[in-house]
Amino acid sequence: MGNVLNRQFRAEKPNQKWVTDVTEFKIGWGKVFLFQPLVLCSGEIVAYQMEPRASLWMVGNPPEYPLVHSDKGWQYQIAHYQKRLREAGLEQSMSRKLLWQCSNRNLFGTLKAECLYLEEHWSISELRMATDRYIDYYNHERIKQKLKGLSSVEYRTQAQIDA
Repeated sequence: MGNVLNRQFRAEKPNQKWVTDVTEFKIGWGKVFLFQPLVLCSGEIVAYQMEPRASLWMVGNPPEYPLVHSDKGWQYQIAHYQKRLREAGLEQSMSRKLLWQCSNRNLFGTLKAECLYLEEHWSISELRMATDRYIDYYNHERIKQKLKGLSSVEYRTQAQIDA
């Protein structure tokens, strides 16, 4: 699978390009893995999966948009995942594992600093609730300088009105 995105991390309109990754959170009682697709144009998190271990089904329901970019992690190289992308008419793009620099890496750092490490989470359900609240805040309220002081959802909404 080739690198179709080819470091072109700018998107002119919503849902033109999505990037995805899986990250590991180390917390007091163990590890949790987070998978989420991110819209490049607005930085909006459209969905996420959080599990105590990484698994193929975390990436089993790809978004319904034209280009899905990831690193070459094992989850994205599985034939079943690639087949599901093709069947949905999606184009897959991958770049070398651990070498791609993308919005996901910044998001994971922000999520850890602003949500995960601010309070102790005693169960995966507590962590999921905190993550739900944070992602809602991140998408709807947290303004971003690169989006002209708008939140991700405000930017997407404005872009759709202007189109």
